[in-house]
Amino acid sequence: MFTEVKSLEEFNQLKEEAALLAYFSTEACSVCKVLKPKVEAMVSAEFPQIKLAYIKSEVLPEVAAQNQVFTAPTILVFFDGREYIRKSRNVGVGELQEAIARPYELMFE
Repeated sequence: MFTEVKSLEEFNQLKEEAALLAYFSTEACSVCKVLKPKVEAMVSAEFPQIKLAYIKSEVLPEVAAQNQVFTAPTILVFFDGREYIRKSRNVGVGELQEAIARPYELMFE
């Protein structure tokens, strides 16, 4: 389940987890609203060790800017605090799943 990030400090703490998927969105983004539950379901089913973080870019512009996120939706996947995957705008759930599978396998299996 997604944790809604409330501050830059909280986001930086979450990045210290073994694995983190950060979902950047805005209120005006209709694609974001449709994609978010699909990403959540896929991660919960396929990659249970990944923590989920939800960031509203217009509420926390400093978190978005710090991570060079300028469009919605943007998905960043971190392993051991380092960014491994960045997907923006047209994100396919299958494509995202394939991108996560290899580093996840190396990390947890």
